[in-house]
Amino acid sequence: MNRFAATLAGFLGLAILTLPVPAQAIPVASVGKVALHLEKGSTARHQLVAIGRDLVIDGEALGDVAALSGSVEISGHVAGDVVLFAGNAHLASTARVDGDVFALGGRVDAAPGARIGGRSVSYPTVSSAWMTLIEGPTLGLSALSPVVLGAKVALLAAWAVLVLLFFAASGREVLGTADSVRREPFRSFFIGLTGVLTLFLTALFFGAFAGALVGLPLLILVILLALILKLWGSVAVFYALGDWIAVHLLHRRVRPLNAATGGLLVLGVLKFLPWIGDWTWTVVTFIGVGAALATKFGRREPWFDLETA
Repeated sequence: MNRFAATLAGFLGLAILTLPVPAQAIPVASVGKVALHLEKGSTARHQLVAIGRDLVIDGEALGDVAALSGSVEISGHVAGDVVLFAGNAHLASTARVDGDVFALGGRVDAAPGARIGGRSVSYPTVSSAWMTLIEGPTLGLSALSPVVLGAKVALLAAWAVLVLLFFAASGREVLGTADSVRREPFRSFFIGLTGVLTLFLTALFFGAFAGALVGLPLLILVILLALILKLWGSVAVFYALGDWIAVHLLHRRVRPLNAATGGLLVLGVLKFLPWIGDWTWTVVTFIGVGAALATKFGRREPWFDLETA
């Protein structure tokens, strides 16, 4: 429980740091963004995440590295994968990445001598329509526009109906997914990152290489799977958050449906805050998708049975 709360608080803190900062804050790599810097000689034993700012790796990162709406500059060593959404990856000649490097909405630039142990994939011209899976369209309007505010109210009402339907039909499985959210929020976040990226690459493959007769139905199935993962996982996060608030702040136990509704209300309030709301719901999406994938929608069984008779 405490790990889950600490994770959400940490992500929220990172979201607050995405607000504009004075020029004298010494931004590294881009004006207005203070980079998260792993200095040379330093070691990070867990995953590193930068939200709305750049990430500089001069030391050794023993886990995965991710940046949302920010770039990654590597001159040191990354033992895991490097995943970027709306950002570029820059690898110096001394850079060494043992895993894969994925850039969705950005480029991968590797200097001569840089080593990548896995795949290097970049899609710099990603349509914003694909990113609606993460948070939703802004319609190109201000966050305080009546149209945007009205759309957010309508979405929250739809979420409330969805919470009721999911708990009525599969309450036990939703609780199973929420348990993964509470126990392993960071792992769920990274599974969600890689899961969304994998689904996107699969959809691109079907759209580009499969024929229209076969590719279009498969593309629709991939999009539906991504949407179901987002909806299911988000409801699980609502419950995990609401239950934590009830137990640790209100010091009482509430029914699962009430806890999920409470979590939705808290996140719903945050949704109306510029910057913070968008980043919070983006994090909720990735954690939820990852938990849904890790638990197979709360069933706690392998996705594919490879055993033979």
